[in-house]
Formats: sequence, C-alpha cells, structure tokens
Amino acid sequence: MSLKPHLPPPLHYSLRRSSRAKTARIVVRVDKIEVVAPPHVSELKIKAFVDAQQDWIRSAVLRVAENARTIPSLAPEFYTDGASIPYRGKRLPLQIMHTAKQTVQIRLQDDNGFIVALPADLEPDYRSELIRTILIRWMKKQARLHMTRLIEHHAPRMGLFPRSLKIKTQKSRWGSCGPNNDINLNWLLMLAPPEAMEYVVVHELCHIRHKNHSADFWGLVAEHLPAYQQQRQWLKQQGASLMKGL
Repeated sequence: MSLKPHLPPPLHYSLRRSSRAKTARIVVRVDKIEVVAPPHVSELKIKAFVDAQQDWIRSAVLRVAENARTIPSLAPEFYTDGASIPYRGKRLPLQIMHTAKQTVQIRLQDDNGFIVALPADLEPDYRSELIRTILIRWMKKQARLHMTRLIEHHAPRMGLFPRSLKIKTQKSRWGSCGPNNDINLNWLLMLAPPEAMEYVVVHELCHIRHKNHSADFWGLVAEHLPAYQQQRQWLKQQGASLMKGL
C-alpha cells in the first residue's frame, strides 16, 4: 500500500497590480500575504513565482507572527471596572454602571474616562467581550466624525476633494487613496494622538494629486503640515501596538 505524501495547505494571497513595480514581489504581513506585480505579468507566471517561493513565504509567515507576539498591546486584558482604555493618545479609565435597561450605553466624560451602562442581569462572563464590541463600534463612529472634520478643514485649503470616505479596520495600513480618489482610513487612528490622525488624513488627500511618494508628494504634505515627519516617525515607532487594536 502506497502512502501519499503529506502536502502543506495551499497559500492564500491577494494580488495587487502596480505600475511602479518593476518585478513581482511578495509582501508578508500579519493579516495577509500580498503579491505586488507589474500590470503586464500574467497570473500564470505569478502563480509559478509564488509556488517557487513557498518555503520562504511559510518561513516569513512564522517570523512575522512571532514578531507580532512580542509587540505590546494597548488594549486591556479584560474590560472591567477601572480598565485603562487607549483613546486619542491618552489612557482613560473605564467605569461600569449597572442599569435596569436592557440596552448597553457608552459615553465619554471629557478626559475623565468612559462610562458604560450595562443591564444589571447580564451574565458576568459576557460583560468584557460585550463592552469591547460596543467600544469598538463607538470608536468607529467617532473616527468618521473626526476624520470628516479634518477633511472638511484641509480639503478646501488644498483644493483636493475625495470622492468618498470609508472607515476600515486594517492591520497593516493607516489609509489609502484609490484611483478615483476614494479615501480609506483606519479607525485605529482613534487610539493615536490627534496630530497623527491629521497627518494620515493630509497624506491621503495629497495622493489625490500625486499617486506616488515622489519628492513632489512629500513637498505637498510639508506645505500643509510642516512638522509631518514627527507624526510619521511616531506612527513608525508606535504603530504596531496600535494595529493590535482593542
């Protein structure tokens, strides 16, 4: 009786075409494997390229995952009374109140912290995860409000208006600007200082004019945010912890 060799599971990757790419390359991140390739390279050649690099890719996936485990998270281990919540570059305390109502409510008391009202009869085992879910939903709504205000402030001054704004959850990018000037922004910027969020918004608005990171692009960013490099550096140093989310 012959035994079939044990084959590793197939690799799942996303393909991104880039006119700036000279050759195909593989980018391994915590949340995905991405192949960046020039427009003219066929998908058949890309698949052959990925197949030839399988050992390297699997090794890189393990290495990236191990590195991610060493990065400290800003989120509390459990969302209980007194937990410290990251918000706009600060740490704010969480206060839990119990109510006869069957709905969960959350509000922010300036810099005094978050107050969450929970149904009194809610099972204790469900409280932490429920608070986390409600908090993330609240943060996403706040992200849209703050980012919309920043766009409304900077877009007229720059003469650069996005077609649309989407708030996303991403583990490797703070924002993007599509070919039709649709801007995507990461709600996790709500955990960063306001200046860092402003930098990302201006960065993506500048991509409406320059779809690259040329000297002209960075000159436009500097024109509107002269100290942008400080915020860019902050995100490089602290961004991995923010990306771990709540």
